[in-house]
Amino acid sequence: MNFKSLPQLLDHFKDEKTCIEYYEQIRWGNNPACPHCGSLNPYKTTRGYKCSDSDCYKKFTVKVGTIFENSKISFRIWFGAIYLATSHKKGISSVQLALDLGITQKTAWFVLHRIREMLKEKAPQMLGEKNMVEIDEAYIGGKEGNKHTSKRRSDVYPHLNNDGTPYKPKNMVVGLIERDGKVVLRHVPRAVNYEIQPIIDVHVKHGAEIHTDESHIYRNLNLTYTHETVVHSARQYVVGNVHTNTIENFWSVLKRGLHGIYHQVSDKHLERYLDEYAGRFNTRNLSSQERFENFLFQSESYLSYKKLIEK
Repeated sequence: MNFKSLPQLLDHFKDEKTCIEYYEQIRWGNNPACPHCGSLNPYKTTRGYKCSDSDCYKKFTVKVGTIFENSKISFRIWFGAIYLATSHKKGISSVQLALDLGITQKTAWFVLHRIREMLKEKAPQMLGEKNMVEIDEAYIGGKEGNKHTSKRRSDVYPHLNNDGTPYKPKNMVVGLIERDGKVVLRHVPRAVNYEIQPIIDVHVKHGAEIHTDESHIYRNLNLTYTHETVVHSARQYVVGNVHTNTIENFWSVLKRGLHGIYHQVSDKHLERYLDEYAGRFNTRNLSSQERFENFLFQSESYLSYKKLIEK
C-alpha cells in the first residue's frame, strides 16, 4: 500500500474485510487484546472476538474502545473521512464532507468531531529542546463592527451589550511553537500571567530560549527561561533572530481556516478545533500514508454523541 490520493486509498480499501484486517494490524499487531479487561487470549468468533478470561468473557470487535465504536458507517467511509480531514491544510466542513462521501451532514459533523477526539494530544509536547520557542496569543471571534448594533459593547457600560445583555468577548488562544518543530494550542479564559505560565511550564523545557512580544503576561519568564522580546507597539518585529513571525504565520492559517471553512466555532468545541489544527501542523512533514497511519495509532479515543452535545 502506497497511496498519495483519496482515489488510491479507496481503491486499496475496496471492502470491509480488507479494512478490518488492516485496522486490526494497526491496533493489535498479531496479538488481539480484550478492550474490556486487557486479556491477550481472546478467541475469534463469526462476528469478531470473545474474551477467554472467565471474569470477563465479553464479546468485542476491533472497533470497541475507539473512535469507530457503535458506528454503522463502514470503515471505508471512515478512512476516507480521516484522509480528507487530515490532508486539507485548513480543514473540511461537515457539509463538504457529507457531499464527498455520500453521508448526511449530521453524520459528517459527528464523524469530524470523533476524528478531532483522535487528534487530541495524548501526552504533553515538550518544546525547546533543540530550537527556540515563540509564544503569542490570538483572539478568536467575530469583529465588533460586524455585529448587530444591539450586540455591540456599550459605550457607557463596557461589560454589557447595547441591549443590556452581558457582553461576550472574543476567545483567547495561546500558542507555543518551536521553530521548525511542533505547536501547542490552548484556549485560556483570560490574558493573565497565572493562566499562561502553567501551560508554558508543562510544555517548554526549563532554560530554553523563548521569544515573545512585550505583553505583561510574559513578565516572569526570565526567572525560568532565556526570554527575549520584540516591541510590536514600537513597530519592532525582528531583532537579530528574535521574532514571533513563526507563530504569527500559524495564526493566519488557523484564522483563515476557522473563518473560511467553518465560519464560526462555538466556545464549547473550540478546544477540539485547536486539536485538529495542531495535529495537522505537527504531522506536516509526513507523507499522506504516514500521516494516516500515525493518526490511526492514536484512535483509541471513544466519544459518544450524547457526551458531544451535552451542555
